[in-house]
Amino acid sequence: MIVLGIILLVIGFAAHIGILWTLGIVLLVIGAVLLLLGAAGREVGGRRHYW
Repeated sequence: MIVLGIILLVIGFAAHIGILWTLGIVLLVIGAVLLLLGAAGREVGGRRHYW
């Protein structure tokens, strides 16, 4: 999810498309939160690890 967010950020920035830029930021933030929760040992979505 983090990689997809970065890809959308780059495409949105290069093509000047605001919605891709916004979606990229949202996916990047959600991916980072899930990564941090998984690294802290908390179960995310019933899984012990978020991969």
